[in-house]
Amino acid sequence: MKRETERTEGTYGWTGRARKLAVAAGIGGASIAALTLLRGRTGRLREGRGTGRLRGGRLRAGSLRAERGLAALRLAARGGARYASNAPRLFASAGEHREALRNDLALQTAEDVAATLGTMKGVLMKLGQMASYVDDGLSPAARRTLSRLQDSVPPMSPELAAQVVTEELGQPPDRIFATWDPEPIAAASIGQVHRAITRDGRAVAVKVQYPGIAETIEADLGNVALLRRILKITAPMQDVDALVAELRERVTEELDYRREARNQQMFAGYYAGHPFIHVPAIVAELSTRRVVTSELADGARFAELAGWSQAERDLAAETIYRFVFRSLYEAHAFNGDPHPGNYLFHGGGRVTFLDFGLVKHFTTDELRPLVAMVKHLCVDNDPEGFRRAMEDAGFLMARAPLPTDMIVEHMAVFYDTVRERGPRTMTGAYASAVIRRFFDFRSPLAAYVQIPRSYVILQRINLGLFALLGELAATADWRCIAEEIWPFVQGPPSTPAGAAEAGWRATRTGAGNAVRSVK
Repeated sequence: MKRETERTEGTYGWTGRARKLAVAAGIGGASIAALTLLRGRTGRLREGRGTGRLRGGRLRAGSLRAERGLAALRLAARGGARYASNAPRLFASAGEHREALRNDLALQTAEDVAATLGTMKGVLMKLGQMASYVDDGLSPAARRTLSRLQDSVPPMSPELAAQVVTEELGQPPDRIFATWDPEPIAAASIGQVHRAITRDGRAVAVKVQYPGIAETIEADLGNVALLRRILKITAPMQDVDALVAELRERVTEELDYRREARNQQMFAGYYAGHPFIHVPAIVAELSTRRVVTSELADGARFAELAGWSQAERDLAAETIYRFVFRSLYEAHAFNGDPHPGNYLFHGGGRVTFLDFGLVKHFTTDELRPLVAMVKHLCVDNDPEGFRRAMEDAGFLMARAPLPTDMIVEHMAVFYDTVRERGPRTMTGAYASAVIRRFFDFRSPLAAYVQIPRSYVILQRINLGLFALLGELAATADWRCIAEEIWPFVQGPPSTPAGAAEAGWRATRTGAGNAVRSVK
């Protein structure tokens, strides 16, 4: 199987998987071109100093869209030229030499992508972030290179950051704060973070939005024609307009830091006093549309965690898993940006969660069929009930001419870690299998399944969470942990972390009423 994969993806086939990643991430049309690059292929992304202008001047949307689209295409063209020029060597090489050459080309491409998309910021940079932890076909060196996009990219100048703070808070940062560090501690796709001390002595992190990023993102999202065409080809039954509308709404929400502050404060309040989950509190009086100030948090980054003992990695993975699913089932909210740059690790399973710009809130009606799906498949062993729940959620066309056992077989991979009790190790191979099944457009089911608008962002669990846990090779009894969280089971603690969490839940004021369950 592995050889067949290498044969079809070796010299040029990385494009297909990269394309699928772009569609999955839901990020705009120009990113599809950029997408192609992520693996190195005849049309791989490449540089493009035609980065989106973040200097604050307003470019006309059409001009900016064309500029960024052209930059992505140039990036693709450079990658394509790189692979085309080396095609004879790849063809003539064999065994380890061919693999080394392929990895070298992938590393060169990754360097190009990291440099280009890091400068471009916005939606295209988000694509590169996702590829750094989802695309298992990249070599470790190439993935390490792309991982620079997770929390370390070229920042804006100190003067420009100070200008944004002045415009938003009314005074320069050195007057608003007792201490202000002009050098950012992190720079990402929409803004960068500075350390500061408030006038009353609190250490805070101040996220400052890049000037002009709203226009940049609008330009990227405006390139939907190509995305629409590709979606129509790869998933003809999808309601493409609904998907694009949902993605546009969620991504543009990130531009309003007031919304992010409300989201973060909701999560911070929900997890207040939790023994191993921490969300920094918001400083509301120093938060506006383009500046958000929160409690400063320190900790180890994901790359450091990867060097810790397996026991520590397992504890951290359990915490992330509990955070994702307890937030979904009880807080009815999902943080839709599960990439490694959004976690700080403290040992002993304690994790700080950052960045709540892309949060999806679910109604009880939206969650009910999701709960029914997992209950019927994993607990009741009721295939027909599972099928009905898929139809109720809108994932499966009603009365699709497919046998139920085929539907269950196709979907079971998404529930594989929680269908039975017992220790299971999350692996990169499993994460890859989930992604491949998610984008298996050749399956007989492809014409009858779709992603309803309400669940577009939720699907990033499949692409993000499993990839992260696979990266950590995390082992746990995921079924027993899930039973603690599933509202239709609410099982007893199955791990020391579960016992600590149960104690926290028992002491919460009005815990019995505060925790919302889906009946």
